[in-house]
Amino acid sequence: MPSRIHDMPVYTSRADELEAALYNLWRRARIRHQVPLRMELPGLKQMAVIIDDDYWLVVDQNQNDLPVLAWVDFQEVGRDALHTSVPCTLNFYHFMASGLRVRVLNCIERALLESLK
Repeated sequence: MPSRIHDMPVYTSRADELEAALYNLWRRARIRHQVPLRMELPGLKQMAVIIDDDYWLVVDQNQNDLPVLAWVDFQEVGRDALHTSVPCTLNFYHFMASGLRVRVLNCIERALLESLK
């Protein structure tokens, strides 16, 4: 995990789950693309996501890639079916970040689908 996540104080964190369809889409994309994968988030002008094997990090590009949200600690070990969600931890680095979660996940899904065409 990049040091920028460790260097930044976490505003709050909570348990989260990534839907199976999205996580499986990421697994397909990482086979085809080199990681870490950096993608712009359409509709969120200054935001980008950096996706690696150990984290999904949303950054503010206008502020020197300052972390905003991060999905970390994926618990895929023992996952025995492709239709089950993947538990993880969601770290918030900004007090307004909770309003971005759903929009960011939708943007990630669209970007991953587009990259696999």
